Amino acid sequence: MQPHWDIFCRVVDNYGDIGVCWRLARQLAAEHSKRVRLWVDDLASLQPLCPICDPALPAQALAGVEVRHWTDTVTVDWFAEAKTADVVVEAFACELPPGYIAGMAQRPTPPVWLNLEYLSAESWVDSCHGMASPHPSLPLTKHFVFPGFSSSTAGLLREAGLPSAPLAALPATPEISLFCYATAPVASLLEAFAASPRPLRCLVPPGQPLAAVRARLGGDGPWQLSLARIEPIPFLAQDDYDALLRRCAINFVRGEDSFVRAQWAGRPFVWQIYRQDDDAHRVKLDAFLDRYCAGLAEPAAAALLTMFQAWNTGADCAAAWADFLGHHDEIAQHAAAWNAALRTQPDLATNLVKFCAARV
Repeated sequence: MQPHWDIFCRVVDNYGDIGVCWRLARQLAAEHSKRVRLWVDDLASLQPLCPICDPALPAQALAGVEVRHWTDTVTVDWFAEAKTADVVVEAFACELPPGYIAGMAQRPTPPVWLNLEYLSAESWVDSCHGMASPHPSLPLTKHFVFPGFSSSTAGLLREAGLPSAPLAALPATPEISLFCYATAPVASLLEAFAASPRPLRCLVPPGQPLAAVRARLGGDGPWQLSLARIEPIPFLAQDDYDALLRRCAINFVRGEDSFVRAQWAGRPFVWQIYRQDDDAHRVKLDAFLDRYCAGLAEPAAAALLTMFQAWNTGADCAAAWADFLGHHDEIAQHAAAWNAALRTQPDLATNLVKFCAARV
């Protein structure tokens, strides 16, 4: 019998948390033949990523994964020893239900308990990956696993056979995907698009990106700004979104899930990190840029850094965008090389399976 995995997810960052957990659950089931149960407190957030999901159902089977609605009422009496899993993934410190933890402690053999942390490029992540934390009163130990960009971390989510886009110069009419938070300087980006000396096509999904465009341009679109066409698109399921990233010449992405997928697409991208109190996110952004820009020659590196910083601080990004676009081909070559280097490392799901194999 394959070990049974439980993944718990509380939705905080719109589609980022559930996006990561859904990808992990699918991959564990499809590629590693694990029995996976995904607990989600907000099933409505999963439905756009997996259109066959019915948010009204308390339990359903989707893509080989048992998906459960995680509510306070279901946690009171339901979690007993027979129903706890062999491997328990507490995604992003979401805090397991007390009844479930009690059930874990009643098992003859304690389960492997993993706290899946947020992705970071900071150097301290390497030394903290895999750290054990014994429970203060129960015979349980939690291990902290850190996704990351080095072989000393848990790696990145990547399905087997995931394609990347072929290296290409900027086409005559580039397509650009725009996925961002409400704080992004979308208005100045649209002004830059309007001043573009060449045609371009910007694809905008529903939610905060489209709301920002509508607030600036009015109406429902599509909009024509000189040579730039701005087009609303439907929200895409994960596999379709991945294909969009491979198709577009440049991708604006946010949070964690789309950020990682842009890197697997192998195209130039601009990342908006999730904003934290006291600007703690700026340290994480700088750590990634330090790692990502290594080997990228000046002035292309300066153009990339300036664009990322402007996009994340809400500054006017018109000049930064023009410079970024002017170095597109060099940045594209770098994105392809970065993609190839990352693919030499094991993926996150495989690393987690190996980590648990000796402990189940």
